[in-house]
Amino acid sequence: MAIFCKAAITDGDGSLLIDEIEVAAPAEDEVLVQIKAAGLCHTDYDSLSWKKQLVLGHEGAGIVVQTGNLVKNVKEGDSVILNWATPCGHCFQCLEGNQNICENNSPVVAGGNGYTPGHAVFSSTKWKGKPILRSFNLGTLSQYALVKSLAVVRNTSKNMPFDAASIISCGVMTGYGSVVNAAKVQAGSSVVVLGAGGVGLNVIQAAKISGAARIVAVDINESKSDMAYQFGATDFVVADKQDTGLLLAAKQVKELLGGRGADYAFECTAIPQLGAAPLAMVRNAGTAVQVSGIEQEITIDMRLFEWDKIYMNPLYGKCRPEVDFPKIINQYDQGNLLLKEMITRTYELKDIKTAFDDLIKGRNAKGVIVFP
Repeated sequence: MAIFCKAAITDGDGSLLIDEIEVAAPAEDEVLVQIKAAGLCHTDYDSLSWKKQLVLGHEGAGIVVQTGNLVKNVKEGDSVILNWATPCGHCFQCLEGNQNICENNSPVVAGGNGYTPGHAVFSSTKWKGKPILRSFNLGTLSQYALVKSLAVVRNTSKNMPFDAASIISCGVMTGYGSVVNAAKVQAGSSVVVLGAGGVGLNVIQAAKISGAARIVAVDINESKSDMAYQFGATDFVVADKQDTGLLLAAKQVKELLGGRGADYAFECTAIPQLGAAPLAMVRNAGTAVQVSGIEQEITIDMRLFEWDKIYMNPLYGKCRPEVDFPKIINQYDQGNLLLKEMITRTYELKDIKTAFDDLIKGRNAKGVIVFP
């Protein structure tokens, strides 16, 4: 039986409205989730201009309401976290353990802009009587979402609130996974993090969990230093907006670290001009990681690679949802990983325009839409 509920919708031309959608009962491999909280990030704001009608939202947590008859991983009543990079489980990359770049289902690798070829239109979700796409095949800015069973992971925590759970599936996973899965930061090492926003804070705390001895946060906004220290930074460098490629900041970082440079540096700013900046921060044979997903064409001075430096561009922290989400949940339950502290403000769905305004003006480390 279909459910009618409220959702945030765009025509893809920059517009945003709250309206009623129709969500069908699950097919055999689908799960109907009552969304309890949905995180917001810049991708959600960008999706307003993707030239497609969309149910917005790709981060979320909620409760399973109903499952299809082939679903085995969750059951009715389970608390779940939704995962935007849904693996198929049987393509070449999935079998290689690279579920984040699934060749069949990844909305980034396969289709771009949140749509997967062959899986884009779901007649089970309708707006004004016609099928409508859901951002990253989820559409979490809705009271209910109908998703594939592989798009949900059971949340086994006994004390994690839904707003905290909702932010795991993008910014937390991206930052944490870039440190733990991609760079494999070693205990006793030195780490530099460029950008102390939501993703950067998760890189910082993942580096702390990994046992890094020095964690230097770099940001143009000195007011971010308090949260950077709270999440595990040992040092904070205030960068200048006019510092091209952060080369002057790199000198400060090297002075802090004894002149050699860091073992690892992570770019978390999403500023194309800073795509090469982590290379300036690391020592010879160090590792530079471009975390924020820069896709624009940039120019790199190849001397920044001298000598033996490694440059990585992982997607979504090399996420394997069924493996990594439980690890993150466990770190939270042990008190090692901060989630609730990252959320600056929560909003109701009717206030989403205010939430987006706060997002683009940088008022929040993380904003979350909560559903009563």
